[in-house]
Amino acid sequence: MTLLLLLVMLTVCAAIPQDLSDKMFTFPQETNTAHVRLTTSRQNLRAVTVCLRSFTDLRRDHVLFSLATPSAPNEFLIYKVAANDEIDLYTRNNRGNFRGQDYKLNMWHSICSTWDSTSGLAQVWFDGKPSSRKFISSGSNINGPIIIVFGQEQDSHGGGFDINQSFVGMLSDVHMWDFTLHPCEIQNYMDDLNFTPGNVLNWRALEFQTIGRVLIEDKQMTCH
Repeated sequence: MTLLLLLVMLTVCAAIPQDLSDKMFTFPQETNTAHVRLTTSRQNLRAVTVCLRSFTDLRRDHVLFSLATPSAPNEFLIYKVAANDEIDLYTRNNRGNFRGQDYKLNMWHSICSTWDSTSGLAQVWFDGKPSSRKFISSGSNINGPIIIVFGQEQDSHGGGFDINQSFVGMLSDVHMWDFTLHPCEIQNYMDDLNFTPGNVLNWRALEFQTIGRVLIEDKQMTCH
């Protein structure tokens, strides 16, 4: 009875949203297991905006954000390819290439990605600079059940992880909206000013589960 009560209490605690302001997830090693898994009540997305900040020294391909459904492992995927200047954005398993990104190692970068199912247009904002708007996929929404993962790239719904695509470094300030965020709001996020928190994922009230060696630490910033 005591064990059952403890399990119930742990489940309740895990479900309570946490305020991660001034915190970061640290992924300290290459694995095909360690990740953060997130939950959301929103299971039908006509549009998406995801903003995050990342820090890494990886020169190889690696994942930054992975959203999968049973029908499409790459429903919404932000993926850094080995080429220094390219970020790939996948929606509904279709890929768009966004080049000209000055992705330097060992420094914090702010990245926002948007997509709208009606127009099919997507865009990447990197450290305050917008990319060209490109067509990727239109005509259908993202429909759940949705699994969102940090640290690993989903080749299947909630799994299929590859160590050579894993993220090693720090991740912070992740927000997700079910609409395309206005450019002024994106700029406010980039500049760390007041902005409307994500209504799908909110870093200040995040429901998540860590699996494997993933640390929650105070965010490291450069002192002036």
